[in-house]
Amino acid sequence: MIISRTPYRVSFFGGGTDYHTWYEKHGGKILSTTISHYSYVSARFLPPFFKYKYRFTWNDLVETLNNKSETSHGIIRSALDFLKIECGIEISHQEDIPSKSGIGSSSTFAVGLLNSLYAITHTSSTKQNLACEAVYLEREMLKDSIGVQDQIAASYGGLNKIEIKKNGTFSVTPLTLKKERVKELESHMLLFFTGISRKSTEVAAKKIDILAKKEATLRKMSDLVDESIDILSSSEDICSFGELLHKTWMLKQSISSHISNETVDSMYSRARNAGALGGKLLGAGGGGFVLFFAKPEDHPKVKEALKEFLWVPFEFESNGSQIIFHDNPKYSLTSSVRRDFYHLTSPRLTNIQRSYKELVK
Repeated sequence: MIISRTPYRVSFFGGGTDYHTWYEKHGGKILSTTISHYSYVSARFLPPFFKYKYRFTWNDLVETLNNKSETSHGIIRSALDFLKIECGIEISHQEDIPSKSGIGSSSTFAVGLLNSLYAITHTSSTKQNLACEAVYLEREMLKDSIGVQDQIAASYGGLNKIEIKKNGTFSVTPLTLKKERVKELESHMLLFFTGISRKSTEVAAKKIDILAKKEATLRKMSDLVDESIDILSSSEDICSFGELLHKTWMLKQSISSHISNETVDSMYSRARNAGALGGKLLGAGGGGFVLFFAKPEDHPKVKEALKEFLWVPFEFESNGSQIIFHDNPKYSLTSSVRRDFYHLTSPRLTNIQRSYKELVK
């Protein structure tokens, strides 16, 4: 049995610049952190005593199958195909946060699943490997309209500046802040769930189509990444960070009418009236979680103003995707599993995958 634990992310600035239609022309830049809420993926080889070969469990659904291609879970199917795993296997997914909520749940699951499958096949992996291959599963194999920040954040963990070059290579730079400054930032954060779930790829697809027409807006949003880091790295009043969040939310809303809705607009207005200095809807838009920045003494007023919505306390985390349980005898049936990334045969490789191959030569 293998169990991986992979954190969800909160993106502060630069969202939208991680879509390939943008970074291939301009490069991308994001400031994000992972938080103390996780996706758990367990995996084990099934003994040959059952009437089925595969057992997959997620949400309230349990699938027992003899052909993995019949699963309705695209990421599971793609990961098993990608790693050439043909032997019987059981995969179970538990999560602290519901899917389709704008906090990177599908990409977090992809990273955690790959991590578990590598561990169960006794293959070492790297954080870079997990991020690149999770992108490949979602964007190339499943043809989802996604960015790349979620996979990178979930894999590496921590409060980081993520930079994506035009050729798809990326760097992850942890912010070197004093513990007191990090705690100060944490203490100003409030996270609420709207109760609205939506498929982010559908919202993202509409955004991707219009990014080229919003170049000035995306450049301003990208510039806020460095401006926000300068605030955190200085002795400046941290409330300036909250004001920048308000600025980036105003810019993000202007990109597409599909990003916000009446519920989110009402939440944001009420929170601001109660003392929040800024905030933003997380993810592609349409629902999910809303992050607010407010002075700690104003938190009770903000919570009261949004009392019908679920408040989700959190802390920052810095570990990224980890194997937290490993009890896996080395069965001989794993010997035929092909695990070499270079053995992939695909009619089309993404820039980020090609870049990965260049980096590990």
